[in-house]
Amino acid sequence: MNHLTIIAVVGASASGKSLFAKTIYNELIGELGQDSMTIINEDSYYKCQDHLPFEERIKTNYDHPSAFEHDLLKQHLTQLSQGQMIHVPVYDYKRHTRSKEEVVPVKPARVVLVEGIMLFTCPELRKRFDINIYMDTPLDICLLRRIKRDLQERGRDFSSVHDQYHLTVRPMYFQYIEPSRNYADIVITRGGRNRRALELIKAKIRELVKEN
Repeated sequence: MNHLTIIAVVGASASGKSLFAKTIYNELIGELGQDSMTIINEDSYYKCQDHLPFEERIKTNYDHPSAFEHDLLKQHLTQLSQGQMIHVPVYDYKRHTRSKEEVVPVKPARVVLVEGIMLFTCPELRKRFDINIYMDTPLDICLLRRIKRDLQERGRDFSSVHDQYHLTVRPMYFQYIEPSRNYADIVITRGGRNRRALELIKAKIRELVKEN
């Protein structure tokens, strides 16, 4: 297996991380080949909560590092670096736990894009990342995007989205996410559609793939 390069994309919820990573992937995969890149979403590694009643699951602080099974993510990154396929969990946002039926098989690739909110809070994970990117998007924009996403895609109602934002999302952003900007190699403004930033990272990935 050629050297694995891991690029981490971190920022507030709804800051444009997923859009940025998916745009890069979609625009390069045809050019560089199917084995060149893959994307892993940190949300997939929310801990399984099957042992808790639903009423307790909804009380979980999903914007705290302890909500994630980062040890499993580290294990999966190691397996990919060894040329092994992994099976990424699927998180069920309506049931607030992992799906029992679904996993996503992910094959080894030369470049792995990992995106999430808490990736830089784990020292062991930070050591694995070759390039650290931070999406610096104003919180009011993030909130509007989050409301739209959670209502349309995650079966939430406005009241629950509002309450969660003020109780955990906003305070955890200032406690954990914003300070993690200090670990970034590149800070990107203007969200996931920042064309100059996209082209910059795409050029670096082309270089990495050719080197390998």
